[in-house]
Amino acid sequence: MTPDEPDDDPDLDLRAAFAAAACDITPGPVPLAEVRRRGLALRRRRAVALAAFAVLAVSGAAAVAGLALPVGPEVAAAPPVTAAATTPVPPAPLPPAIRVVRPGERVAAGKGWTVWLTAEGKHWSGPDGYANTRSVTDGNIALSEPGISYQREGGREGVFHSGLYYGTRSVGRVELRDPDGGTTVLATLLELPGRPGWGVWYAYTAPAARDLRDPREVTDPRRDQEGLADVLLYDRAGRRLAELPGIPSRTSRASRTVSEP
Repeated sequence: MTPDEPDDDPDLDLRAAFAAAACDITPGPVPLAEVRRRGLALRRRRAVALAAFAVLAVSGAAAVAGLALPVGPEVAAAPPVTAAATTPVPPAPLPPAIRVVRPGERVAAGKGWTVWLTAEGKHWSGPDGYANTRSVTDGNIALSEPGISYQREGGREGVFHSGLYYGTRSVGRVELRDPDGGTTVLATLLELPGRPGWGVWYAYTAPAARDLRDPREVTDPRRDQEGLADVLLYDRAGRRLAELPGIPSRTSRASRTVSEP
């Protein structure tokens, strides 16, 4: 085929027919509103999906925390308790410590009195220098049973009380009580080394009524024993082991008799 010959190609004829038809068609307007509406709907679906995922993530973390740290039932807080007003009770006197002394060691007991211990027993002397002895080896004291002895000396200046305690290796205290309802005095305790099962106690008190009387005025010998103190021996647990009852004065005995029903 030469350039002068007509073109009989069917494809060219078809293109020409389509082009002529397209020229006769007027394009419609672009649907911008619909495009915007679909875009907004797509963004909303994405936002809802992200929010749901966040809620699921928080719920899962809370569930894990709940498994790791179990929470018990809620308990209501108790109201504060107000302490009731009470009357203070004075503390009981503390028992004195036992002083361990060497055999023959002099102990100044005050007011001119001196006490010392030997294997034979208790020794003491007063302001006049006269020495006295109370033996633990002469057979008059049963060291196998708890007991206590009592010597009382003094006058208007004051009274020196002393004695032996024996039959126990767990002595707690020795008390001296006024038989007329006065005070209680804790005695000082002395022992030799090795806990021999006996020791010496002593205490000093103010004069009683009997000490203020003129001895020449006492015609009844029994009056000379009035006012002797109660002496009590206790162990470390507070149990009473032995007691020497005192003798109250005649005035005190009369007042007790009158008060009895």
